[in-house]
Amino acid sequence: MSKGLPTRSENYSEWYNELVKRADLAENSPVRGCMVIKPYGFSIWEKMQRALDDMFKDTGHSNAYFPLFIPKSFLSKEADHVEGFAKECAVVTHYRLKNDPNGGGVIVDPDAKLEEELIVRPTSETVIWSTYKNWIQSYRDLPLLINQWANVVRWEMRTRIFLRTSEFLWQEGHTAHATQAEAIAETEQMLDVYATFAEEWMALPVLRGIKTPNERFAGAVETYCIEALMQDNKALQAGTSHFLGQNFAKAFDVKFQDKEGGLEYVWGTSWGTSTRLMGALIMAHSDDSGLVLPPKLAPIQVVIVPIYRDEEQLAKISDRVNGLVKELRKKGISVKFDDSDAYKPGYKFAEYELRGVPVRLAMGMRDFENGTVEVARRDTKTKETLPFDGIVDHIANLLEEIQQSIFNKALAYREANSFRADSYEEFKTTLDEKGGFIYAHWDGTAETEDKIKEETKATIRCIPLDAPEEEGTCIYSGKPSSRRVVFARAY
Repeated sequence: MSKGLPTRSENYSEWYNELVKRADLAENSPVRGCMVIKPYGFSIWEKMQRALDDMFKDTGHSNAYFPLFIPKSFLSKEADHVEGFAKECAVVTHYRLKNDPNGGGVIVDPDAKLEEELIVRPTSETVIWSTYKNWIQSYRDLPLLINQWANVVRWEMRTRIFLRTSEFLWQEGHTAHATQAEAIAETEQMLDVYATFAEEWMALPVLRGIKTPNERFAGAVETYCIEALMQDNKALQAGTSHFLGQNFAKAFDVKFQDKEGGLEYVWGTSWGTSTRLMGALIMAHSDDSGLVLPPKLAPIQVVIVPIYRDEEQLAKISDRVNGLVKELRKKGISVKFDDSDAYKPGYKFAEYELRGVPVRLAMGMRDFENGTVEVARRDTKTKETLPFDGIVDHIANLLEEIQQSIFNKALAYREANSFRADSYEEFKTTLDEKGGFIYAHWDGTAETEDKIKEETKATIRCIPLDAPEEEGTCIYSGKPSSRRVVFARAY
């Protein structure tokens, strides 16, 4: 039940953790930093996965699967890559256990040491590019457009369910191209796919931009990203797309014969997003009563609750509602008719509100006799009594309206919490008193970026792709700057 759910304004972190637990999305596992995604939470992830997978296939990509374990030597082939992930890698050193002869339980068998230690994948560039060497010989083999759905391990010290866990689910695309221009076009195309998914499915407005060299993916030439603003005015990176240049092709000697017969290194990209999107969905839209889910991602889009005194009344209501259920499902709308007698209607109303079901219908005997039904929407918590005839089309239109309304609310929130700062003092005051996205001039140096991060805990979230040229001076150093970048404190 949602009773007693902490409020966002009092303790945002506690509100988030309690909501994840009470809405039955996920829970902590026996392994520190890992999570168990429960059926209701996983059904949301499945909807995300299905939509994204369709978008990947519509843009010409195919799914494959690569090993969980990566030879340790592979990581050392790309210097920036190993440096970027070394601190987060889990390493397998032995392949067998045995009983302790001294009665100490199970121990690692010292005779079962691996000849080469294995890394549990934090990302798959190295093992995939090693494979691509065997798959690519000629320009006829290009472009190679592969995605995989997998789990990865990054041994995080500070974890939070969905947002940052030691193991998480994700997809990672890895593509190979004949030219630099094709690879850059692929990187930008996949950024657009992520942004479209975030905005049209998650109802989450995002900024599209490029990361600074400091924030760039380890081993990439350029990293593109989408950034979203949560309701506590912190930013969350919701997806990244990387132009890898020829870095991994050279590291793993992946060449192709071009049309003229010469040998060239291929050009690469990688792109990914993860179960972190679940955290974004929760934090961007939900309220003090529970989840607010965009209809496109809601496991149950419509719930129908009968209100009755006896089995005879339930039978009458059920007879009418069962036809409605069939009609809604014909339109592709997921619906649940909750006629269980385990809980009273009031309890059910609160429970479905907590779980973020977009539309709730209620029908009692008065509605039955009057030919009406009560319709409540989760996003605005408003309800109205409407004629039963024509309710199917009304619900279909209402779900579209709710999807757009949730997006509009999130967009209005972001716009109201986006600020400009022209001095360092103004920047720090805005950051501490308001937070949000702060557009400010930066001199382009890593030194200034590091100093601002050290002093304020704010990072440059992105250099917006649509940022206009604007002559100014860096808020920190006073040096010239040609455009504003977006700063924020972030997850």
